[in-house]
Amino acid sequence: MNQAIQDFVASKRVAVVGVSRYPKKFGSSIYTELKGRGYQVYGVNPAVEEIQGDKCYPNLTALKGQVDGAVICIKPKSVEPVLREAAAIGLKNIWLQWGADTPEAVKLGKDLGLNLVSGKCILMYAEPVRSFHSFHRFFVKLFGKL
Repeated sequence: MNQAIQDFVASKRVAVVGVSRYPKKFGSSIYTELKGRGYQVYGVNPAVEEIQGDKCYPNLTALKGQVDGAVICIKPKSVEPVLREAAAIGLKNIWLQWGADTPEAVKLGKDLGLNLVSGKCILMYAEPVRSFHSFHRFFVKLFGKL
């Protein structure tokens, strides 16, 4: 496991950018899973006031100093401003979930000096790894990719 992944999963206060009112959406699934794994999780979505009974925040700036990392689960066209916002508030640990990790976003994250993880699913690394995610993680260890 590389250092960026280790640093991120060691962060126990995490924002999930892209939570939704719909539990089957990936951002909401990640929120639920990380919360169940003992992370202190904060939902970020300007269109949602609360997620699973917890307050939802409009942006990362509203969480400045409260989180150690952010998982980004939004459409690629919306990623750049979130990366810039993270850098502006000093939030370094960023996980670009599959679907948000375009080459442009990865380059921008590196240019901004972010501790960036991309091309991987957070649920394969945030302990305890369960269900099919542990199977996927086994394959990545064995073959280097899914």
